[in-house]
Parts: sequence; structure tokens; C-alpha cells
Amino acid sequence: MWDRARDVLTTAIAFHTELIIEKAGGVYVRDTSGRKYMDFSSGVATLNIGHCHRDVVDAIKGQCSRLLHGGGVYLYAEAVEGSIKLARHVTGRQGIIAFTGSFHGRSLGSLSLTSSTVRYRKHYHPLLPSVYHAPFPYCYRCIFKHEIGKCDMECFEYLSHIFSHLIDPEEVAAIIIEPVLGEGGYIPSPDGFLQRLRRLCNECGIMLILDEVQTGFGRTGKWFASEHYGIVPDIMAVAKAIASGMPLGAVASTKRIMDMWPRGAHGTTFGGNPLSCAAAIATITVLKRDGIIERAAYLGRMSLERLKVLKDRYEFIGDVRGHGLMIGIEFVKADKAPDSDLAMKVMKKCAEKGLILIECGGNKNILRFIPPLIVEEAEISRALDIFEDVLKEC
Repeated sequence: MWDRARDVLTTAIAFHTELIIEKAGGVYVRDTSGRKYMDFSSGVATLNIGHCHRDVVDAIKGQCSRLLHGGGVYLYAEAVEGSIKLARHVTGRQGIIAFTGSFHGRSLGSLSLTSSTVRYRKHYHPLLPSVYHAPFPYCYRCIFKHEIGKCDMECFEYLSHIFSHLIDPEEVAAIIIEPVLGEGGYIPSPDGFLQRLRRLCNECGIMLILDEVQTGFGRTGKWFASEHYGIVPDIMAVAKAIASGMPLGAVASTKRIMDMWPRGAHGTTFGGNPLSCAAAIATITVLKRDGIIERAAYLGRMSLERLKVLKDRYEFIGDVRGHGLMIGIEFVKADKAPDSDLAMKVMKKCAEKGLILIECGGNKNILRFIPPLIVEEAEISRALDIFEDVLKEC
């Protein structure tokens, strides 16, 4: 089947494994040979309540018999694109500031903000004008060579450099950031950074956009990662887990800001699709009803605690970090250089033992620990046992 796939699918699409999945349910997927795997990738942080949750399936089935397509008159699917359009329209400004290592999408506007790897941008220039990048606060690999916790946040002060030399803050419509860097390495913003960013935006009349596409709907042990930092954005982009795998995204803001976006200023053909919206309502209902987010916070603390023990034991694990069940494990060489070969080896061996993990980071040396939030404590323990066994072999 993979031979056929290579013949007919574009090579631009990257696959993390060569498994042919035939059926899935909850935490588990089953390939065409009948072998079962624990899916700790959650469909790339999308299936927060697991594969084929009964309530979501029932909602989709019920909606199918009523309405399949509504013409996109209610919601927007292109979350990041819509967010920057909203900010530019409302402020009357053009400048957008994003952060290095970020991933905001692959369409031309969102790609202009994305910088997790040059591979996504190569051969697509010129991109959207008036977009500037500041360094994300990646404390483990501080570009200013400071020790963790022993700095004056020069990464934040770099914004002053942008305002002094590249664009006046009065011309900046928005600053967009992932509160926890996703594709760029599963890196939580350090304490204080987002709070200072919020204050700066307030002072300069700049809209703060939080890209919570990967962090939203309980992934970090809160409804949204911004809650860990006690801030509220002006605009939020959400997608992925909002509809348990059905295609849906949304631009969220206050009524005051939304009312400044006049009729016809934005639109979409497939936005607000009834099937996707039914899936989203069911997903949100399950998250609220079953206390899943609170459990994710507890299981995340448990997982981090055990993974940090492994970090202390194995020198090739340079860092373990995250919130809730959004955890990154960084593999390094003796000199702290990224070790992508080892990360890929661990990922492959885990799959052979029935545990699916996927990588991230510009150097692909970070493995993501992102099970569905419905995972049981015993399943977390079994996954960590498999991971530890593989580390011993390596």
C-alpha cells in the first residue's frame, strides 16, 4: 500500500510513520495486520478526547441526516489568516510581529509568520510584507547564551530593537505568539514573558493574538494555555482539537472587536460546516461533562515527574518540559548539540513496541508526549515503561 501511496501522493506531505491504520478507538489504533498501538501523538494533538469518541460519532451521524453544508455563513475555518486580517482591519495598521520557531500554518499569509524551519518557506518568497520576527524565549537554547533563570529577558527586549530599527510600534497591528511553542519544539513561554507582552500591547495599541491551535481544548491541563499565564488575548486562533478531527477552526475575540469587522470583510466557503460544528459541540460537551481537563492536568504532572527522573538518569535527554499532556523530550549529544538521529531511533523502537510518538523542533530532536486526554493512568504508566525500556536499549 505504501508503494502505491508513493506513486500517487505528493512528496510534499510528510508522514511520521509508515503504519497503515485500519481502525481506531480511544487511545488505540490498529493497523491492517491487526496489531494494536497506543497513539501518543493524538493525531498531532487533535484528538483530545480520543479516536472515534462515541458522542462525537453520534453527533456527526445525527447531523448527516439534517444538513451537510451551510455555505460558510457562520464561522471561519482559516483561523490564523482570519486573525491577522481582523487585527489589520480593526487597527488600520499593517505590521505583524511573530516569533522564531513558530508554526502558524502553510497558507501564504500564515506561512509568512511561520519560522519553525526554513523548509516550509523555501521557494515561496516573496511572502506577506510587513512581517517581523523576534526570538522566542527558548530558555534551554538561549540565543543570548544565558543560564535558565539568570537573565533579564533579552528576548523580550529584542522587541525594542524592532521598534527602533524596523517598524514603529504605531504601525504594528498585532503580535502573534504560541503560548507554548508547538511544531518548533514544545517550549512553554517562561513565567513573566507573556505578561510583559500583554502590557506592551496595551501600551502601544497593538492587538495580542494567541495561536492556541495546538494548545487549546485541554491539551495543557487548562481550557487554553493562556490561563497558565493569567492573560487574555485580543484575538485567539483555535482549531485541531475543537472538533475531534473534523475540519474546523475559529477566530475568537470580543464582541467589541468583532463588531468593527464589517459585513463582507471576511468570508469562507466551508467555514461553519454543520458536521464539523456538531462534532465540536459534542467534543466541548464531553470535555466539560467528564472532567477530562482536570485529569489531564494531573496526568501531565505525573508524566513530567517520571520523565524528569529519566532526564536525570540519561545524559542524552537534555530537557523535559511542558504543561499538562503537552510534553517535549529533547535529545542531545554530549556537547548539548541536537541529536535527531537518536530521537528518530527512539521513536522507531517505541513504535516497534506498540507506542506511537512523533517528533518536532527545527532539528527534529524532540519527541512529543501527547496522548489523548482520555488516557487512563495505567496506560500512561505502560507508555512510560515502553519509553524507558527503549532508552535502556539506546
